[in-house]
Amino acid sequence: MALDMRPCVDCGEMLERGSRECPKCGSRAPFGYFCPDCQKPIKRGEAACSECGRLLHATCPICGVQTFVGNDVCDACGRSLMIRCENKRCGALQFFENARCNVCGREFKKPEKQIEAMIRGGL
Repeated sequence: MALDMRPCVDCGEMLERGSRECPKCGSRAPFGYFCPDCQKPIKRGEAACSECGRLLHATCPICGVQTFVGNDVCDACGRSLMIRCENKRCGALQFFENARCNVCGREFKKPEKQIEAMIRGGL
């Protein structure tokens, strides 16, 4: 019986259709990109999310280069753009510019501390 395989959008590794993470590159969305604000599907090359209007490029806090927001990592330096939700019961990874968690809804009170740790390489 042949498995239904698809390539990871980030690295091209062939994965089973139900995979939630790529074991080769670590992408948490191996079959497509999602808006960090509203979680709707987005595509590289689009200027803004068609659902919520969020701009789809941001300045990486580590290297200062514009990068696509659909990735978990910066296109230029390859470092993570994710911070953890401050809610101890949640802890979901979130895009560093988000004002609140997409999973539990908690507002981030001190994201700058996590961004500083990201820059130092602590996340």
